[in-house]
Amino acid sequence: MNPHRRVDGLAWKGHGFSRALPATREMGALAPEGRLFRSLSMACALLVCLFSTPLNAQQTMRLAAAADLQPVLPPILDTFQSQTGIHVLASYQSSATLATQIIEGAPFDLFMAADLSFPQRVIDAGKSEQPQPTPYARGTLVLWTRNDSGLSTLSLDTLRDPTVKSIAIANPEHAPYGRAAQAALDHTGLTPAVKTRLVIAENIAQTAQYADSGNAQVGFISLTSALTPRLTADGHFMRVPADDYPPIRQGAVVIRDSANAAAAHKFLDFLRTPAVAQRLAASGLEPISESHP
Repeated sequence: MNPHRRVDGLAWKGHGFSRALPATREMGALAPEGRLFRSLSMACALLVCLFSTPLNAQQTMRLAAAADLQPVLPPILDTFQSQTGIHVLASYQSSATLATQIIEGAPFDLFMAADLSFPQRVIDAGKSEQPQPTPYARGTLVLWTRNDSGLSTLSLDTLRDPTVKSIAIANPEHAPYGRAAQAALDHTGLTPAVKTRLVIAENIAQTAQYADSGNAQVGFISLTSALTPRLTADGHFMRVPADDYPPIRQGAVVIRDSANAAAAHKFLDFLRTPAVAQRLAASGLEPISESHP
């Protein structure tokens, strides 16, 4: 059989029939209009390759965020994206862990810590665009317990009671809120009475989990965690007196030579707008102003 025998407009290709093409195209040649179409298609594909990838890359900013921000930032990030088109990919961990990752070269664009000391470490390592951290909020330390814990009222003196068997606290070496809790215990003279009952968590989010799950009877957590719908429903809290611990001034730095530094600066500006400042305050983070540092 002729391997290319024609049958009613179809051509046999050895394995079946396919629609027969004009003779010039079967031989690999294209009509002038076909060559023009192919050239235009290739040009369009090249333009897509050249321009679409950089534009997409500019639309994603990588954020290293302290664990206390996890209950607060997601809706703010959504608003920022809707207004700017910039998507923010956030990683929430302890401030110390994130600072170490950045110093070791992790590809973040912006670091939002739960204090000023860890951004300062990034600056000292030569990894920041800024000479000093940018304060963006003040945090509040609270003592929280489940409604079924047997502790109807809370105070720091409650912790002296031996019926309080376990007290969750974030690791003071890794987490600014843990450092603040340890300072409050030292300031009030409670450390000797409670040190054997402390349950150490990696960060403030894990501290809240320990307290909420019952793995600890009470917990020193952030106000941002205490105000979440789940913890509001499950328990109650008291604010630790501000005089018992140093102010938790939370700061940020833009990472030097990052791919999206302009987007990071834009987000910092966005955080300082009145509307966002109000949302931060409602979530437990007091805005920092020039007159109220």
